[in-house]
Formats: sequence, C-alpha cells, structure tokens
Amino acid sequence: MTSNHPHISRRTALRTVASAALAGVAGCLNDNSGSGTPSDGTTSPDGQGPLTRIAVEGTTLVVELSTDADVDQVNLIQPNGELFGKRDVAAGAQQVSFEIGTAYAPGKYRVLALKGEETVVETTTELRPGIQIQDVGLYRNNPDKPWDEVYGESETDRIKNGEAFVTVENTGSGPEAITELIFSGDVPNPIENPRGSGMHETDRVVVPPGETADLFSNSFPFGSESEDGMGCSPDGNSGQFTVIVETRVSGNRVTSTYNVEYSGSNEMTDCEVTITEA
Repeated sequence: MTSNHPHISRRTALRTVASAALAGVAGCLNDNSGSGTPSDGTTSPDGQGPLTRIAVEGTTLVVELSTDADVDQVNLIQPNGELFGKRDVAAGAQQVSFEIGTAYAPGKYRVLALKGEETVVETTTELRPGIQIQDVGLYRNNPDKPWDEVYGESETDRIKNGEAFVTVENTGSGPEAITELIFSGDVPNPIENPRGSGMHETDRVVVPPGETADLFSNSFPFGSESEDGMGCSPDGNSGQFTVIVETRVSGNRVTSTYNVEYSGSNEMTDCEVTITEA
C-alpha cells in the first residue's frame, strides 16, 4: 500500500540541498504576448492576459490569475487530449490548483481559461520529471545524516555497518516518485538488494521538481560479506558497483556507477570503504 510515511516528511525537512519554495518549470505560455522566466523557475507572461503564472508546487499544479481576469473556469487537458480536471473560478479568486500527484502522464498539458463556453486564453506547460543520482554514501562516512531519525536510535549500531543512502535530484518540471532502490556489483552483500522497495519502511519517496531527497536503504549492501560479495582484506580490494533507482511517472531505471575500495580487516565492521565516481 502506498502511503506518505513519516520518514518522508522528516527526510524532506533535512534534505541536503534546500530547493526554492516554488520550484518547477511551468513551460512557455503561447498567448503571443511574450513570456519570461522568473528566477523561481516558474513561467509567466509579461503582465498581459488573465493567466499570470503557472507553476508546480510539490505535487500540485498552480494556476494564478490576474486581478481583473474575467474567467469562470480553468481546464487542464492531458497530452492525449483528454480532460484532466476543471476548476471553477470564484468571484475575486486569483488562484486555482490541480493535484497531479505521481500518477500523471508526462508531456505537454494545455491550460484553458474559459468564460462560459468560450476559451479566453489557452497556454501549454510541460510536466516531465527528470531524476538524477547525485551522491551515495555509508553511515560510517556520513554520520551527519539523520540516521537516528530515519531508523531510530536503537538501530544505530546495526545500521552503521551496512546501510547506505543515495541522494537524488529532480531536475525536471514535474514531480516523481522513487519506487525502488537497488545496489548491484562489487558490494559485500548484493543478495538482499532490494529487500522490498529497497528503501527503509516506505514503498515510495516523492521528489518534487527542483528538489532533492535522500533515499535510505532497507537492506545491508555494505554489511556482512556474502558468498557472492566483495569485502575487505588486509591487501585491499577494489571494484565497481551500480546504484539503480526505479521511477513511477517516467518509468525509468536511473543508474549511476561508482568505484569502491575496501581496505583493512577482513571484518566489514572494521573495514575502510572509499567510494568515488566512476
């Protein structure tokens, strides 16, 4: 069952890179009045027409209207031409919103402002997520991460020897949901990856456009060495592993490969692990 787990909200509050409050690219308005892109990443015309701003805030598409807009309805049309939703505009209202969530079809959406049955203005906006893997690390090398808040203080000794995090960024213009996290290749314990979704106590992590999120593993990719894994030795070991992130909206498997070196004792608890970009 998909739910907004409390760890997600805490993770959102503690993301490594804070994003702008009103993130998301709204697309270019095509009302022939010209358009500009303000510094917050939204799109708005040059003050003419009833629509002044279209932006994605979290998982919501927000449409703002001018103070003198003479419209009574705003429709959102999907890329396939079907109606996504319609919103009545109350007298004096300057904003309507559409909850797009993470089950929408990526592509170009049309926003229509109507007066009665007549279309007053029509614009387009692109809703398309773009997930990139920015960083990966272990507890032992990144103790400043909110491990205790995510796993609980009683789990600290357990997680510090095997758990990992992956930081992802949504560089696109629509929200995305991460549904699976996988570690493969030269890690000590690849067998359990993924366990469930591969993320700790959640089956998805939502990443709004322009924001980052830390994905905390639910397995022990760098824990005790299995028969198929690569671990520490006094002479040192080196190899490569790949992080795989599966997405819901775009349906992509985003991958990133890293070099890894293991040195020190045969025991992973005493092993020094160095991760660098491949």
